[in-house]
Amino acid sequence: MSQHYKLHRVREMADNDEDFVAALAAAFLEEVPEDAERLRKGVPAKDYKDVYQAAHKMKPTIDLFELGVLDTLIEVQDWGKFEQTDKNVDQQLTMVLTAVDNAVNEIKADFGL
Repeated sequence: MSQHYKLHRVREMADNDEDFVAALAAAFLEEVPEDAERLRKGVPAKDYKDVYQAAHKMKPTIDLFELGVLDTLIEVQDWGKFEQTDKNVDQQLTMVLTAVDNAVNEIKADFGL
């Protein structure tokens, strides 16, 4: 259980209310994969604005569930925010998407969602 994410801060925020923890996990599954898909499409299309918005929206949840890629996600976000046309963020994108995919699969299994 929870190799690709951590619930310590989630439980702390939920004051150990396991129903609330499950609700936060469900919210993760509802929001994060959708935003990750925006990154998956936006980076190759050089849609800087959408990449920035999606990455910015994901940050608090990625941080809360401690996926371990917050700094990498910020690099992708900044690529979009500052339209860093001279920078390639494909490797960072792959790291973020892999972490999200792993966490999504594990959360689904752990919470039966």
